[in-house]
Amino acid sequence: MSFPRTDVGGLSVSRLLIGCNWFLGASHRSAAADAHIRDVHNSPESIAAVIETFLKYGVDTLMGPMSRFPNLNDAIRLAEQHSGKHVIRIDTPHINVDDTREARVEAMERLKQCKTAGADFCLLHHVTCEKLVFKNTRSIVRLPDYTAMIRECGMIPGLSAHMPEIVTFCDENGYDIETYIQIFNSMGYLMQMEVETVHRIIHSAKKPVMTIKSMAAGRQTPFVGLNFSWNTIRPCDMITVGCMTPAEAEEVVEISLAAFEHRPPEIGKRSHV
Repeated sequence: MSFPRTDVGGLSVSRLLIGCNWFLGASHRSAAADAHIRDVHNSPESIAAVIETFLKYGVDTLMGPMSRFPNLNDAIRLAEQHSGKHVIRIDTPHINVDDTREARVEAMERLKQCKTAGADFCLLHHVTCEKLVFKNTRSIVRLPDYTAMIRECGMIPGLSAHMPEIVTFCDENGYDIETYIQIFNSMGYLMQMEVETVHRIIHSAKKPVMTIKSMAAGRQTPFVGLNFSWNTIRPCDMITVGCMTPAEAEEVVEISLAAFEHRPPEIGKRSHV
């Protein structure tokens, strides 16, 4: 089966992206929940099983810090070996953006690590890129320096834009950015502006947008979160979803396909005790 696809920077990617918070222990809930995730996914084999499930449906694009987590990269390679399919990789590194020669050398070395880990896309983490945002001039200072480094390393540049203005400032200034990560969900969870404003920014963006937190980090059911997002983003945009188990991945794909086809998803009922 081939899941719907879109083009980002000249590369074809699945519109559903495999997220990694539920592999690496970032629950956005509690330390206990984080520890539970790490207990479940304490080996590359358990992560690979989820990735292989997505690959079965043509969901072949993964967003995660594979250059910082060797266990994740091992899992990706294992899933590729088992399935015979290639995973497109989106890395989200933190880099040193201090305005010094030493910092630039350090940043370049970090970007080379992303490429060595197999990254096709390099989207600077929001913790990094937000340090460069200057609202007064509606600019992101020295961003062209880093996008040039990313290109030099052979990756497609993008930004993690938790701050929605980043999308607007990039478009206004014509920066060499091919895509953005943007938080988007019906609850407004972790969003810095109201849902309607972020929706308008996404629809006005000059490049495809990779949305995240569609289920508000587990605060909404997949049916509610995915149907809202698929019906409010553009055909060129994407949704990033993290799953803990192969069964969850199956459900996410089925709910998504049902949303595209405007039919009820064929999934089991929840248990009630």
